[in-house]
Amino acid sequence: MLELSAVHLATLERLRAHGFAIVGFPMYPSHVGIRKGDCAALLAPEGQAGLRLFAEPAWLISGQLSVRIFRDGREWFVWKKQRLEASPERLAELAGFTAGLRELLALSVP
Repeated sequence: MLELSAVHLATLERLRAHGFAIVGFPMYPSHVGIRKGDCAALLAPEGQAGLRLFAEPAWLISGQLSVRIFRDGREWFVWKKQRLEASPERLAELAGFTAGLRELLALSVP
């Protein structure tokens, strides 16, 4: 079971106040899922004082974290047998999600 400190909980509350939703990804029980729109990320506790990105944020496909690949000269988001083109609009949304998340996480660093 994931144990979170008061600082972790305050960080999650700050994220929630900025429109991020706290979600669970059963495949990652020792991480906190964060979602906004069609983008999501996994956060990992860093000691008792903060949360850090566990991996690069991803586009959601069928509610699951995708991976970004390059195939046939194009970029795709893929989950299992499903794929979605990484269009300029989707990439911009993911970049905005990532920047906002990083900025809010940096506020919790002592």
